[in-house]
Amino acid sequence: MASKILVVDDEQSIVDILRENLEREGYETIEAYDGQQALDLALSENPDLILLDCMLPKLDGFDVCRKLRQETLVPIIMLTAKSEEIDKVLGLELGADDYIVKPFSMREVMARVKALLRRSHFSEAGQQDTSSIIEFGDLRIDQKAYEITMKDQPINLTLREYELVLFLALNAGQVFSRETLLEKVWGYEYFGDVRTVDVTIRRTREKLEPNQDNYQYILTKRGVGYYFNREAEKQ
Repeated sequence: MASKILVVDDEQSIVDILRENLEREGYETIEAYDGQQALDLALSENPDLILLDCMLPKLDGFDVCRKLRQETLVPIIMLTAKSEEIDKVLGLELGADDYIVKPFSMREVMARVKALLRRSHFSEAGQQDTSSIIEFGDLRIDQKAYEITMKDQPINLTLREYELVLFLALNAGQVFSRETLLEKVWGYEYFGDVRTVDVTIRRTREKLEPNQDNYQYILTKRGVGYYFNREAEKQ
């Protein structure tokens, strides 16, 4: 069955070119031209992924993202203007999985879409090792359930945040640069902006770390990158 993608933008020309290229790749598309319509369709049509413009009438893309994250973990890629750095950061902080800067190349769009859908479908299919449980102290990663709990309480992570924690935990103690994390976790080649990693790390820490003044799990190696503390289970 073809993946269903909700394309949201108030510019007809952008919707048209995205729809044509997505359908050429075999995806099913539905369209929305304002934020309220996007929210309604996202909740009624259950798309597999949403391409969501930041600037929309009625409800802007940030409000749509915020409201959707209260209801669903559907992968969201924000479309943002090149000059608006704050758009990228805010979108990720609200729970978007990724962003694409306008004007964009269709090659980049397809790479991001395929990478995110591949991970989403992989989790739904339950193809991970069904006996694989990773534990570090009070933190428990259940790869079968695709769930992370802290003291037996589930942590509400986006797909991207979960993938980031899982990758770092599976490689505990190894330091990864931002560029490497983009390649290994996001699933596409480095496009030039590592802010994505920093923002996602910050959001994940806010949910994961019981003490924001003394991180136990995801640590920073200054000037190098990030790593998972393999000694966390002993703390």
